[in-house]
Amino acid sequence: MADMASAIRSGDGVAFLVSAGIVYEIIAAACSSPQTTEINATTRAGTLMKWVHLGVGQAVLFVVIAAAIDRGHRKAILAGGTIAAVLMYGQYAHAKAAGLRNGGPPTETYS
Repeated sequence: MADMASAIRSGDGVAFLVSAGIVYEIIAAACSSPQTTEINATTRAGTLMKWVHLGVGQAVLFVVIAAAIDRGHRKAILAGGTIAAVLMYGQYAHAKAAGLRNGGPPTETYS
């Protein structure tokens, strides 16, 4: 029980969540949602992954800086950021592939 109490006091859980949260926030700021991506993939697939890649790159920069600054929580920061980046990238890649494969009525119109 003492080990668990020590881990909770260390703040690793908070650092993990903050690191994961910043990845989600940065990617969301650069991209529309995976759902919208899937619905509009036929017209937006060309630019979609460019913005996902830019978002992931920005997120990696912030997570690496945070890990360098907060050495005591480095492992948790890197773990949270890595897991979130992999999950979000996977969601957008799946949304793009599913949208191109299955289409459906888009939410956008172009003249």
